[in-house]
Amino acid sequence: MTKKDYIKLLETVGLYMELKGENSFKVSAYRKAAGTIEQSQTPIDDIEDFSVLPGIGKSVSELLDEYRTTGQSSLLDELKSQVPEGHIKMLKIRNLGAKKIVKLHKELGITTIDELQAACTEGRVKELAGFGAKTEETILKGIEELNTKRDLSINEAVKLTSFINEGLENCASITRYQVAGSHRRMKEYSKDLDYIVETDAPEHAAGEIESLDIVTHVEVSGSEKVSVTIMIEDLETSVDFRFTDHAGFTQMLNHFTGSKDHNVKMRQFAKARGEKVNEYGITTKDGELIQYATEEEIYQHYGQQFIPPEMRDTVDAFDVDQSSILSLGDIKGDLHMHTTASDGAHELEEMIEACIKKGYDYMVITDHSKSLRVANGLTIERLLEQHEKIKVLDKAYSEIDIYSGTEMDILPDGTMDFPDEVLAQLDYVIAAIHQSFSQSESRIMERLMNACHNPYVRQIAHPTGRLLGSRAGYPVNMEQLIKTARETGTVLEVNAHPIRLDISSTVLKDNPGLKIAINTDAHHINHLDLMKYGVGTAIKGHVITEQVINTMTRSEFRKWLKEGKK
Repeated sequence: MTKKDYIKLLETVGLYMELKGENSFKVSAYRKAAGTIEQSQTPIDDIEDFSVLPGIGKSVSELLDEYRTTGQSSLLDELKSQVPEGHIKMLKIRNLGAKKIVKLHKELGITTIDELQAACTEGRVKELAGFGAKTEETILKGIEELNTKRDLSINEAVKLTSFINEGLENCASITRYQVAGSHRRMKEYSKDLDYIVETDAPEHAAGEIESLDIVTHVEVSGSEKVSVTIMIEDLETSVDFRFTDHAGFTQMLNHFTGSKDHNVKMRQFAKARGEKVNEYGITTKDGELIQYATEEEIYQHYGQQFIPPEMRDTVDAFDVDQSSILSLGDIKGDLHMHTTASDGAHELEEMIEACIKKGYDYMVITDHSKSLRVANGLTIERLLEQHEKIKVLDKAYSEIDIYSGTEMDILPDGTMDFPDEVLAQLDYVIAAIHQSFSQSESRIMERLMNACHNPYVRQIAHPTGRLLGSRAGYPVNMEQLIKTARETGTVLEVNAHPIRLDISSTVLKDNPGLKIAINTDAHHINHLDLMKYGVGTAIKGHVITEQVINTMTRSEFRKWLKEGKK
């Protein structure tokens, strides 16, 4: 378990206590303890007695000891049994906090969203002290937003597919499976999910899928396809599982990956040869059915280059030289990651070992800067101490070059969070906006321009600040930002976390040759695996390898850093 796990436990206990109606001092004790753990510079496994930390009393210490020993919390289990499940779901209603939920429960006995909607419709909520007609109206609107079915963001789809994959792994009759459709094409949003399933016993496979715990409704059940509704926590979507044998797997995967336009183009190639192509294979003039083992062979059959799934939304990819398009194997390092020094889950050495395991030639540690207090941002003193430690570790590890950096806040007034004399000592400086998103576009652009013109800022992180499915980000004149980035030699980031994918593939496709870095912004060693989503975004944007800073060789990257910003 990592520091993040302990912090999440404390914050969750505090939340459930608040929903139970416990006094604010008790709730605060757990939240303050979470802050203490966050800010502690002692590795979590080296803390023998939690009670020696400031603000952590006997009861909190006992909770943490139990969690360390068992991986469970009897207190949290007890709280979960006492708090209605519907209250947790109510927290997703915009502008409805725990205190109001507690009052609604106490005064009106409300335990579910449906009960809350009925109470608002009947006008009972506005009669409560501290609510009123406007609050009642806002709650109703929030419930409507929550209930409105919308497309899945790619981040949500990633979460859902991880659970689906786990379920399919345990199905004895299934020998192979792969997600298809828009999610395989790495679309930012998908209406539903599609799977191709290889099995010799489709009826048995259908039964196993339908019996998975995550399945809430079966729409279609058959020997060729099963359509179900799945729900994981508060995420719900439809999933089609299409069955095929071993020989037909690749062709069915190719066909149901799409897009519609891409498949039309493939049918045109087939028609020109007097052939037919569909989800079952290629039928020749003589009536022979060809089923290839790889997708590459399908494209070769028509004399075409292999088109990566990410580029199949449109047909223009057929005219692109695929030999120069970026691939995941081209990435030589990750330039944006966090440790326990700020809000990461792992120690510096653990991140180094994880990057070595990935086969990287270099990496940059970029913990948050001092003004981002919520992320335990580093003061100048702590930053420089970390810098010195990294220099020592860099010499100790021959397998990888380790560089010191920071993800520095661009402050609301347009200044940088660290002075130039501090930045000059670091190897790699990333600048980012994390606050005051509501500023005007001109003010936001002034902040970004200041960062680009700073002689030590090498990269702008997640340039629009968007979070897919939940936040639009701040107003950015992308044309102006890209122009300035080119002029100042500032690299723009493609943040690979599927909740961001910022900047987007559309921006990349519209700006060929733009210099970028693709980074995971890892806060956990597992996040390093998210690089594939950033690379997928770049592929969708027709990015070629030489555009990407972190495809440089070890020596090339070292030289590029030493040359400084031009």
